[in-house]
Amino acid sequence: MAVLLPASFAAWLIMQAAGGGSGEGKAAPTLLPPPGSSEEDSQASDGRPSGDGGEATRPPGPERKPLAGRTVVIDPGHNPRNRDHAAEINRTVGIGTSRKACDTTGTATESGYAEAEFTLDLARRVRNGLERQGATVKLTHDGGRAWGPCVDARAKAGNEAGADAAVSLHADGAPARERGFHVILPESVDEGAADTRAIAGPSRVLGRELVAAFRESTDERPARYIGDGKGLDTRGDLGGLNLSRVPKVFLECGNMRNAEDAKRLTDSEWRDRAARGVAEGVAEFLEGRPKS
Repeated sequence: MAVLLPASFAAWLIMQAAGGGSGEGKAAPTLLPPPGSSEEDSQASDGRPSGDGGEATRPPGPERKPLAGRTVVIDPGHNPRNRDHAAEINRTVGIGTSRKACDTTGTATESGYAEAEFTLDLARRVRNGLERQGATVKLTHDGGRAWGPCVDARAKAGNEAGADAAVSLHADGAPARERGFHVILPESVDEGAADTRAIAGPSRVLGRELVAAFRESTDERPARYIGDGKGLDTRGDLGGLNLSRVPKVFLECGNMRNAEDAKRLTDSEWRDRAARGVAEGVAEFLEGRPKS
């Protein structure tokens, strides 16, 4: 201490002579490191790593956007307000091979949690995940419609967007003893306005990627009560698939009538994992295909 006092006093005199004593309008210079500091702290604060003269830390590069330039259409199945518009949703529309109702109300859990509420919530989460990867994401509806859209309009949305992939989100209303998720693929059809010959193959690839990613993210098992028992089912009677001209599948995320599945479907944290699985499955599919 006896050695430091004269040096500190001399430094103080220099400061006073320079007009820095009052501190008004500018900060006084630091003469010594603040208590508890070290040379290592000083190096870290100015962007250089501690240690023996390492290189300055480079700022992080631009975030990778693997899906930049890709368009994905997400179709939240049904509509929470369909139940109030029976006349509108019961009118029939062409699905290529036949005619079917414009839309339905969907199913619900025993506690009353509607499939339409689930699919809309999940669609928004999926959109967020895909947009973070750079994709342009369009929903067939985002809760602002009074009812619908009809199944033919849902297919048209993907076609008009020139989507690289489209996924329709649903939850099943199977017998309560059954559980599990599955993906519905378009059958190869060529009848009337329905022509899925060009998309049946790519849609199957999309479906397989979704099954793998959804299972890994949610730890859910594929349904054994429908399809091939490995999570895939093929149908030619769904307008949303029959009228699509872009690779498209339906994802039935679980059985709302089963108590175990319902517990998951109604859980917000589980829906986060489900959305991650959908986004990852779509991303895997798109990264394996050339851009159109």
